[in-house]
Amino acid sequence: MSKIHILGIAGTFMGGVAALARELGHEVHGSDQAIYPPMSTQLEQLGIALDPGYRATSVAADCDEVIVGNALSRGNPAVEAVLDAGQRYISGAQWLSEQVLPGRDTLAVAGTHGKTTTTTILTWLLQAAGREPGFLIGGVAEDFGVSARLGGGREFVVEADEYDTAFFDKRSKFVHYRPLVAILNNLEYDHADIFPDVAAIQRQFHHLVRTVPARGRLIVNGEDAYLAQVLAMGCWTPVERFGFDPALEWHAELVNADGSAFVVHHRGTRVGEVRWPLLGRHNVLNGLAALAAAHAVGVELSSVIPALANFRSVKRRLEVIGQAQDITVYDDFAHHPTAIHTTLEGLRAKVGAARIVVAMEPRSNSMRLGAHAEALAPSLDLADAVVFLHRPELAWDAAGVIAAVRGQAHAVPDTDALLARLGEIAAPGDHVVFMSNGGFDGAPRRFLAQLQQG
Repeated sequence: MSKIHILGIAGTFMGGVAALARELGHEVHGSDQAIYPPMSTQLEQLGIALDPGYRATSVAADCDEVIVGNALSRGNPAVEAVLDAGQRYISGAQWLSEQVLPGRDTLAVAGTHGKTTTTTILTWLLQAAGREPGFLIGGVAEDFGVSARLGGGREFVVEADEYDTAFFDKRSKFVHYRPLVAILNNLEYDHADIFPDVAAIQRQFHHLVRTVPARGRLIVNGEDAYLAQVLAMGCWTPVERFGFDPALEWHAELVNADGSAFVVHHRGTRVGEVRWPLLGRHNVLNGLAALAAAHAVGVELSSVIPALANFRSVKRRLEVIGQAQDITVYDDFAHHPTAIHTTLEGLRAKVGAARIVVAMEPRSNSMRLGAHAEALAPSLDLADAVVFLHRPELAWDAAGVIAAVRGQAHAVPDTDALLARLGEIAAPGDHVVFMSNGGFDGAPRRFLAQLQQG
């Protein structure tokens, strides 16, 4: 058993690495500066000791290995201490590729949007097929209660992120995984802090394509022009495309406009009908990709499609956290205008004319850099009111975005002001959606408690 310290342990990926290391029998410790649910809850349940913040003394001298998250950079006191001490260090993605993936059939899920949900759906399908898959998901799956486990079967499903690996490895995480089956869900410009343009992201996706063997499979969104360009750069693996176009190998036919029911077709043949709790055309595509990937490793789809009726998805994916005063409160992990629009589109299809109120923290690096400023207001067109948490350090033109929002829009400087404004705006029958890819200072549950207290 090794003694491992994980720097950045509360991140969704690194928290999963911690769970796997613990399951392998290692003694695991960790540090982070932003520790919040659901990952903080998972780490607590695993009995993993957390050291808040990063200090020169964070990593014990007798630590056998330090796993470094990509949020840490040179100049960080803990990183500098590890380097000065000459301690062994490795990235989370490389550790996974060396300690967990050898001897497994890896199924990797890549894409700008929907990675976490699609990874969870695919894992659920393999579980329903009796495969006992291992997995690492960038979030806590409601159906499994954890974000990662080793599993007893041959397959291992991993959320394959295009973000860089570590301060010492600037390749995308997913180049480490060498999957048998890779889902390429979609590709858009994101991560403005590390990618100068779409072409740079496409190059990384092509690095992933290069690693998939000829006996494997690429499951590719057939309606995504950027992914078509990636494949045109060279492809050595059979490709199956998915989408709503009947000409594709896999296509979905909506039964309900909100995406809660759809028919699956494979090469023109009806495979079955999915009825599930998820909403939106984007989730239909996520489900279709997962079904195609499961089929690629020999799963009989007719036997597992019924299991999707009980699928509960991932925490913070339009998660209903409660209802009070006839107001429904949701927590959603939002980081890109396309994801914001598709999420609201699915909710609008479900709730009809009811008011949708969005509380938004534009927190991602791309949003902070203003990369999505022009697209942000149109992505919120289906909301009746929007309250932005505009922290003073946020480098984007809030006034310009607010002026362009179709519905009522406000900006507030802190969470207390946001909760107060929501209390003035929200009315019985409303659906209030909190959107952030961070902790949002616990705002969703604080607002629900505020409603419950009357």
